This record gives sequence, C-alpha cells and structure tokens, in this order.
Amino acid sequence: MRTLDRPGMAAGWRLLVACLAMLMMSAVAAAPPIRVVTEEYPPYNYAKNGDVQGVSTAVVRAVMAEAGIEAPIQLMPWARAYDLALHSENVLIYSITRTPAREALFKWVGQVAPSEWFLYALRGREIPLKTLEDAKAYRIATVNQDVGEQFLLERGFDLKRNLQSSNRYAHNYEKLKLGRVDLWIANSVVAAYLVREAGDDPAQQLKAALRLHELGGDGLYMAFSHNTSDAVVERFRRAFEALRRDGRLARLGMGGS
Repeated sequence: MRTLDRPGMAAGWRLLVACLAMLMMSAVAAAPPIRVVTEEYPPYNYAKNGDVQGVSTAVVRAVMAEAGIEAPIQLMPWARAYDLALHSENVLIYSITRTPAREALFKWVGQVAPSEWFLYALRGREIPLKTLEDAKAYRIATVNQDVGEQFLLERGFDLKRNLQSSNRYAHNYEKLKLGRVDLWIANSVVAAYLVREAGDDPAQQLKAALRLHELGGDGLYMAFSHNTSDAVVERFRRAFEALRRDGRLARLGMGGS
C-alpha cells in the first residue's frame, strides 16, 4: 500500500489556495468602482479646504468605512448628480430626499439627516399664504431638478410663469434679497445656514410663509442608482444598520431613524 505524499499534498494545497486568491482578486479588480456624487448643500455637504465635508458627508464616509469601500466623493450641480444616479450603474448619491415619486427610482440605503421645507418670504415683504395654490401668484426661487422644484412642478407650477431655477442654493437667497423673486423654497437648515454665511440673521431676514409638510418626506438619504447590484446595496445597508445599532450614527449628529 502506497503512503501519502505529504510534501506533494502540501504543495498542491498551496497552489490551490494561490489560484483561489488570484481568482478573488481578479473578480474584485473586474468589479466596477462605486461613484459617490453630491452637491454643494451646506451644512449637509459642501467643499472646504479642497475636501467634501458636512453632516451628511460624515455619515456617508462612516458607512463606506464600515462597508470596507473606498471611493472619492464628487461635488457637482444637483441636476447632473441626479441624472447620473438615474441612468448609471454603481452610483451612490446623497443627500437626496426620499419621496413617493422617487421611491422606485433608487435603491435606498438609510437616512443621513431629517428634513423640513418651507416657502420663505423676506421680512418686510411678507406674503400671506393660506394654501400652496396661493403661491402660484408669485415668483419662486428653485434649484434645477431638486426635490423642491420637482414638488412644485408636480403641483401645477410652471418654470416659465412661476419658477426661477438656479444651479446653486446660495443664488436663491440673493434673488430674494434683491427682489427678483417673491418666495424661496428651501430646506430650513440649509436656508438658515446660507443666510448666516451671507452675514445676515435668519430670524431678521426670513419669514416662513408656508410650511410644506408633504415635502420633507422621510428626510435626506443616501441611495444607489437602480442599476447597482443588490449585493452592493445590501452591503451598505448592513454597514448603515451596524452604525445605527451601536450608536455611532447618533455620535455623528444623526439619529439614523
């Protein structure tokens, strides 16, 4: 009876392990990288000292680290980021409002911040609004393809008649101050931040003309393009849940609810 060739078996196992490792590395290398996109939307996400920072950005970076994924974050106009997330594979977008109209368009990971929206007027030029329909008599500052603009368009507002669309949120406060528009649709946290950045006091400058209860939705999210694999999305969801469960989200200033 032949004895087992233990040195030969050991060499064979080493070869098999090496081949499997090479196959795994090749699979990882062949997988398309994740593209992370967002916009200038302080204090949630914004550029500072050559880096993308903000409350939402901190959450996204923590989730990526927990998931073991490295990817640069790109700042761009919202309309471009939104279009990429709608039509490309492996795109992670934030901070995006989760609404019924968008529900089936993306694969949602988790909430990075709560959100509430208002139509704002300038103090001294207050506008008495009882309903959203009343606002159709006025000029409203919006941002191209953002949820505020989409919300108004879905309710019969018109880009030529009612809405003045910009690529940057800061432009809309300037328009309101200069009297080029009568109202500004904005997230309350962003509006207050931009007014302070302009050197003004939000309490002295802005008057909430109408709270838009339907618009806040479930808050601001991180979400993947619909063509992203379920495996990648689930990896991020598990990472997000781990951060929420052990309290790290709360320490970042986000409850993760």
